[in-house]
Amino acid sequence: MNASPDKQVSLTDPDARSMKNREGGIVGYNVQTAVDAEHHLIVAHEVINVGVDRDQLASMAGKAQEALGADELTVVADRGYFKSEGILKCTQSGITPIVPKCMTSNSRAEGRFDRQDFIYVAEDDEYRCPAGERAIRRFTTFEAGLTIHKYWSSACTRCPIKARCTTGDYRRITRWEHEAVLEAMQERLDRQPDSMRVRRRTVEHPFGTLKAWMGARTSSPERSRGCARR
Repeated sequence: MNASPDKQVSLTDPDARSMKNREGGIVGYNVQTAVDAEHHLIVAHEVINVGVDRDQLASMAGKAQEALGADELTVVADRGYFKSEGILKCTQSGITPIVPKCMTSNSRAEGRFDRQDFIYVAEDDEYRCPAGERAIRRFTTFEAGLTIHKYWSSACTRCPIKARCTTGDYRRITRWEHEAVLEAMQERLDRQPDSMRVRRRTVEHPFGTLKAWMGARTSSPERSRGCARR
């Protein structure tokens, strides 16, 4: 085990690896597929040993683009594939991605404004906050290999609705240097609210068919959809 690169050995299946999933963990594989929305045929696939999907969007989209011989392609994936770098790479390759953003902030649940309540004013490179004040760019930093700009307003400390915004002295807003790519994708998703429904009945369909051929039966649609991703 210590001699293997990832410190793992599977005695029953040498290629299988321990991966995290919704149930906590499994020793096995993560099967990736790209499915044509018109015919429900698998046009590209990959088998990996990583339990999460966030690094697979650009790779699978690229395989589908090559298999279809398409200069332009629209790709729909679930929020597990959301990663800024992958979305940018797709856009630069002539692929139009539609992926819901992972919501990681608890601000809305705790009764405070969240990131979507701050409007970016492109011509001024500033954000307009819910109180009507402007948050200006203060500095630029590098986080996880990404160039990130930081914004906040000097009016935060005297704002009458500060309690609804932040528990700190200032409400700081971060913006990736290619944030416009993510904003454009969100606009596409807003214009096509049924995109995730199309995704479910497209990419999950072949998995359900294969499982049925193998004898699997379930009366729970939710269980079927959850299992279909692996």
